[in-house]
Amino acid sequence: MLSGLKQFVGKPGPNSLGLRFSRLVRDLTAVVTVTDDGGSSGRLRDEFQVLPPGDIRKCLVALSEDEMLMSKLFQYRFESGGELRGHSFGNLFLTALAEVTGDFLEAIRVSSEVLAIKGRILPSTMADVHLVGELENGASLFGESLIGRSPVRIRKIAIFPESCNPLPETLEAIAEADIITLGPGSLYTSLLPNLLVSGIPEAIRQSSALKIYIGNIMTQIGETTGFCASDHLRAIIEHCGHLPFDYLLCNAAAISEKQAQSYLAENAVQIETDLEGLGRLGVRVLLKNLLSDEDDKVRHDPMKLARAIFELLLSSEHQELQASPLPAQLASYS
Repeated sequence: MLSGLKQFVGKPGPNSLGLRFSRLVRDLTAVVTVTDDGGSSGRLRDEFQVLPPGDIRKCLVALSEDEMLMSKLFQYRFESGGELRGHSFGNLFLTALAEVTGDFLEAIRVSSEVLAIKGRILPSTMADVHLVGELENGASLFGESLIGRSPVRIRKIAIFPESCNPLPETLEAIAEADIITLGPGSLYTSLLPNLLVSGIPEAIRQSSALKIYIGNIMTQIGETTGFCASDHLRAIIEHCGHLPFDYLLCNAAAISEKQAQSYLAENAVQIETDLEGLGRLGVRVLLKNLLSDEDDKVRHDPMKLARAIFELLLSSEHQELQASPLPAQLASYS
């Protein structure tokens, strides 16, 4: 999604639906969860007491001006033996910058300059937080890496410690945004953790921005097996106490038979958009062909998704947009 949205930063939004969109997209902010405790991120987090850099690194690459050489460098993972095995260069670079500058936020800023990214990246909180998952069998799991691999359905998640403060810049981005999006991504280990940080759900609710939840295309084993679209939104309501989104944006195209068989082998299926259940939740649903043309992996197409987001803005607020001289801003959660 970020790689699609960045194409419009500094440019007028797409002229779709026959509507005139003259405002510039001035800013794009990606708000990133910081609960990862597995793999390279987990090792660096434990050893250097830094925020997990992995998800931030992926957003840096997605927003980078040069997606070839520099992105390949940041994504490069050491495969040989020794202590570097399994680490990505980007994770090491962010950790080293945090050590040199003494400030992880400054490390993100400098990395953003190196990659010439379009937009900015903010952690949802600077606190050292972990996920705690409560399963349907009553057991509890500590840590995102264990929760994401659970064979038992997740009943609820929480962050530990619960009393963590959001980054002030994150709340400011929410307050100033014209569009706020959440998703696509792992429901319990990527999306909900942002909404568990005290103050963020309230800030989204108070915002006058257009708020869009972007539905996943496939179920995810260990997190959303057997889920339909309304189940994802109910999970958000159960954790936040309300649904902070105006629209659900869903893919309407069917995946190929080859893809269906490949994913079925991993106990994953295409998510059903159950309009009746969604209607009871009071959310407005937009169905669009958002599917990438890739043959193997099922993914959202970046440009299709970005255009659909702007179409929602245009169709819901075009009268105000035509009269407004202000540039548009986006706050996106990853």
